[in-house]
Amino acid sequence: MNKIEKAFEKGKAFIAFITCADPDFATTEKTVLAAVENGADLIELNIPFSDPTGVDGAIQKANLRALQTGVTTDTIFAFVKQLRDKVDVSLVFSTYANVVFSYGIDRFLSGCADAGIDGLIVPDVPFEEQDEFLPCCEKYGVPLISMISVTSKKRIQAIASHARGFLYIMTCPGGTAEELSEIVSQIRKYTNLPCAVCISSTDSPYVLQSAALADGIIEDSSIVELMEKHGTACAPYVGAYIRSRKAMLKSI
Repeated sequence: MNKIEKAFEKGKAFIAFITCADPDFATTEKTVLAAVENGADLIELNIPFSDPTGVDGAIQKANLRALQTGVTTDTIFAFVKQLRDKVDVSLVFSTYANVVFSYGIDRFLSGCADAGIDGLIVPDVPFEEQDEFLPCCEKYGVPLISMISVTSKKRIQAIASHARGFLYIMTCPGGTAEELSEIVSQIRKYTNLPCAVCISSTDSPYVLQSAALADGIIEDSSIVELMEKHGTACAPYVGAYIRSRKAMLKSI
C-alpha cells in the first residue's frame, strides 16, 4: 500500500494545502508539522508560480509572497528532502505546467521521486493533454493525479478509468451537494480509487455534506488565509483549525 492509499485507510481524509516558502521555509516546515500532528492525512505542497490560474485571491497572494523570498524549484526540492525525514504522511506537489516544462519533465519527476513526493497535481493540464507527463510519472513512480469538476460530466468515465492516486474534485462557488453527489456516484462506477473534494467554502453544513459524500476533503483558502493573517506565527493556528476539522470528519 502506497502513502496516498494510507491517507484514506482510516476514514475520511483531511488534505491540507500549503504553499512552499509562504512566508518562508521555516514557517512552511512548522506549519506542515503542526498540520500532521493535528491529523492531516496528506499534505498538498504548492510550488509557487507567478501567474496561477483557477485560484482565488488568497492563493494568488500566497504565491506572490513565496516568490518574493527568491524560492526556486531547486530550493523546494532541497526543502522537501529535509522535511521528508520528519514527516511520514503522503506529500504531493501541486504546480503549473510551465514550472515543470521549464525545469524539464524528466528532471522534475526524478526530483520528485528523490525528494519523497508521492504524487503530482498539475491543474492547467487537462486529462486529454497528460501524455507528455505520464511516461515520466510512470518511470519514477509518481502518480499524476487527475482533477474533476462539475464541467467534467461527459469526461468522468475517461478520467476516472485512467486515474492514479486519488481523484481531486473541484467545486465551484455556489456549488450544491446534489451536484457533488452526482459526480461522486459517476466516479464510483469506474474506479475504486478514493476521491477528495476541494472545499472553497467554510460553510459548515456544505462541508459536512461534501465530506459525507467523498472520501476526504481538501482545504486550501482557509489554511492560506490563516497563514496570511498570522504570518510566521501561523503554525499553531493552522494546527488548531485542522484538529477541529478532523473532529468533524470523525463525526460523520
